[in-house]
Amino acid sequence: MEKKRVSISAKRQITIPQKFYTALGFADEAECILRGGELILRPTRVTSGGEFAEQILAELIAEGFTGEGLLAAFKERQAKVRPAVEAMLAEAEQAARGQGEYAAYDEIFGSEEEE
Repeated sequence: MEKKRVSISAKRQITIPQKFYTALGFADEAECILRGGELILRPTRVTSGGEFAEQILAELIAEGFTGEGLLAAFKERQAKVRPAVEAMLAEAEQAARGQGEYAAYDEIFGSEEEE
């Protein structure tokens, strides 16, 4: 683990050391996360749901979309990916804390004894 002490200006600004900035791939934005007693600063990643693009396109083509209709439907469905993933992560975090609704492994997949 590398560590570097930085100053905080009167306007609450800090300068990311060049070595860290380059190594982590910072650009023009950073994400700040408060976790416990720590502030985590990391580069933002532009994610547009591209991980699922091929699957989304295949489904739309199978549904008969073409041309401009295909493009419009693709944009609409792709925009739903990130909010859905973020919702799943939030639910998982609550379940990990024992809050909210959750199911045990055996409730979802059945027990090994049932096979």
